[in-house]
Amino acid sequence: MRFVAGMNQGLFMDSLRAQSGIRCASSGLRVVSNVMGVSLLLVAAGVPLASAQPAYPVKPVRVIVPYPPGGGNDIIARAVADELTKRTGQNFLIDNRPGASTIIGTEIAAKSAADGYNVFVSSQTTLAIVPNLKRSVPYDPVRDFDPVSMLATQPYLLVVHPSLPVTTVKQLVALAKAQPGKLAFGSPSLGTGGHLSAELFKIATGVDMFHVPYKGGAQAAVEVMGGHVSLMFATFSSVHAFAVTGKLRPIAVTSAKRSPALPKVPTIAESGVPGFETVQWIAMSVPRGTPKWAVDRLNAEIAAGVKSPELRERLSSQGYDPESSTPQQLADTIKVEYARFGKLIKSIGLKDD
Repeated sequence: MRFVAGMNQGLFMDSLRAQSGIRCASSGLRVVSNVMGVSLLLVAAGVPLASAQPAYPVKPVRVIVPYPPGGGNDIIARAVADELTKRTGQNFLIDNRPGASTIIGTEIAAKSAADGYNVFVSSQTTLAIVPNLKRSVPYDPVRDFDPVSMLATQPYLLVVHPSLPVTTVKQLVALAKAQPGKLAFGSPSLGTGGHLSAELFKIATGVDMFHVPYKGGAQAAVEVMGGHVSLMFATFSSVHAFAVTGKLRPIAVTSAKRSPALPKVPTIAESGVPGFETVQWIAMSVPRGTPKWAVDRLNAEIAAGVKSPELRERLSSQGYDPESSTPQQLADTIKVEYARFGKLIKSIGLKDD
């Protein structure tokens, strides 16, 4: 303990007794009166005081979403924002900032005030793929953000055109090996989760297929339905309706377990490719330096919110699996995924500048 210059411990204790009625007991100091006077003396003496956690939130919170309205990430952001609004009594307001492969919105989030009133709906695209894909981005996925919690995950759905003579992963692999380099797979764009899932599949199975990028998941799905490309790894939200009506044939999901949205569709791992797993994940982060009390409150409310039957139904109907995590678990996920996709992108020589 450090004391005021020129005041020894005995004089310090005598001063406390005189000004505030504190008496010293074996269990330590017990405040009797004049708490403010004692606090000032303790501060002057260099004794740390526990600060009370402020009320939070006490005003609307901006939720920065680096995607346009209506997409899967926007659907999750709005569902979680509504749940947080209900739970905290303060509005969580969506601020869509799409563009430049999510870079625009992510940069805005990274440079926003770290005060607890700016939160960011991050994803594997924003924090693990784009920083590896682009030669330079105006943010650092680790240093510029503090993780809060996972929000949801969603497997990719491997779908094929109904005319393709395959109904299982084993049959698809056999066909692709019989016709090396002839089967085409579509994706929403170069370097998207759907594209990289297909690249992981190629490596895991040893097949040779060529990539046709499109301008968005909807266009890619239409091209598969039209038979212009044979297959794609698609998000549930972009092809679920086509899969259940037979316009596309689902043959597997990329998660470790089957999806409740399509329980009869097996995983790729159980279809002859042991250990194969890749999912789209969506999380919440905040600008680096956001107070811990704000991060803790957000994390606690998200953890409680994902157990809400209403939120679970709202997201599971879109093929998402609501889930929360600790900030450290999310930090670990980001680091692992960043390294994983960095290795993949380097191995296939992919750059998008």
